[in-house]
Amino acid sequence: MKELPTEDRLMGKGYVRIDGRKIHPMYLFEVKKPEESKAPWDYYKQLATIPRRSVASARPERCPLVKK
Repeated sequence: MKELPTEDRLMGKGYVRIDGRKIHPMYLFEVKKPEESKAPWDYYKQLATIPRRSVASARPERCPLVKK
């Protein structure tokens, strides 16, 4: 499983690291003002996407059971 890339509808493309963590892009959202919403479900505005490589470097592999 750790050798295969992953893709799901919620988080998009990613992969599972050797320590078992799933690494995928992170998203920064802002809540819209009521006048900006166009539908009853339209609450958020996406401001940024943080790439997978930045997310992976923020949480280094520290599991003592992982042998490299």
